Amino acid sequence: MSVRLPVFLLVEEHAKHPHSPHLFVSPKTSTMFDPDSFRHTHEKILKAIGAEHIRFHDLRHTFATLSLKYGVDVKTLSGALGHYDAGFTLSTYTHATEGMKRDAADTIGSVISQTM
Repeated sequence: MSVRLPVFLLVEEHAKHPHSPHLFVSPKTSTMFDPDSFRHTHEKILKAIGAEHIRFHDLRHTFATLSLKYGVDVKTLSGALGHYDAGFTLSTYTHATEGMKRDAADTIGSVISQTM
């Protein structure tokens, strides 16, 4: 039987070994997954569920964008991504979605309406 661990426990465990190069470790060998094997498995899963091709690294961009959308401050997000500069995180890893643009326009419209 396997038990899904809460994310905070995974983060705490990874923090205990900050210099370990292994984030994805094979449960059978306790060594790092081979990147080519990981990529092959990722592509196989996408094909099996009928999803369009997406690079695994693109999930990092999605994580950053959704984190900001749901209120994670950029400094915390930048640290979670291992960046030293929050500006780099904003310019490289986050993208404004159509919904975010709409929400911003609504907010600005409300502010303008209230001040007139």
